[in-house]
Amino acid sequence: MHRAAREGYREAERYERARPEYPAEAVDWLAGALGIGPASLVLDIGAGTGKFTRAIASRCRAVVAVEPLEGMRREFALRLPAARVVAGAAEALPLRDGSADAATAAQSFHWFGSPEALGEIHRVLAPGGRLGLLWNQRDESVAWVRGLGALLEPLEGDAPRFRTGRWREVLRASPLFGPLREARFRTSQVGSPETVVERIASTSLVACLPDDRRAELLAAVGRLAQPARAGDLVHLPYLTHVYCCARR
Repeated sequence: MHRAAREGYREAERYERARPEYPAEAVDWLAGALGIGPASLVLDIGAGTGKFTRAIASRCRAVVAVEPLEGMRREFALRLPAARVVAGAAEALPLRDGSADAATAAQSFHWFGSPEALGEIHRVLAPGGRLGLLWNQRDESVAWVRGLGALLEPLEGDAPRFRTGRWREVLRASPLFGPLREARFRTSQVGSPETVVERIASTSLVACLPDDRRAELLAAVGRLAQPARAGDLVHLPYLTHVYCCARR
């Protein structure tokens, strides 16, 4: 596991509090593309605190959530006690061959997308099974949100990121899965300027910073968010990117 994920997601309660939900339209699209129904068993990989697991759990027979970080699993169990969450990694999934009807990875596939992980996902999916991917990404076509990106970009180093597209190249090169179908949806996270600060503080790259450097950066985030207020509220816009591909 990359250091930025291992050390940056230690504050699971903040992650749960600060991260936006997935828009219903995106969940509907993906559930349909994956063919999820009342009899389906869904595997949610890198489930974190269960934000996407909660969105999909009512649509299927059962969800098995796999999450490598203990703190995230504890928070998951508090938020979704009826669901099964197990320790594991995408490269060694704790399921039998062909046992899952669909697999999902919400806000996580860029961390583990590799030929080894795809081999494991292929192994646990039943014939005809599908893989679904989601990301909520800040909409940087908006000027002040682009400013947030400019603050964070120097911190990235070699940490895997959605925007590099490397995860996509791994899928394109794999003989195990077919071509990607994709869709995009707009949503917003609405709150105070402090909500925006908390959202950025929940980013793994920021959480890894020394205390003084993190405080300096979050103060800059607060200054960017203040002019974006409409009354007492700030609307932080997102594009939700959703993808689906079939097991070969």
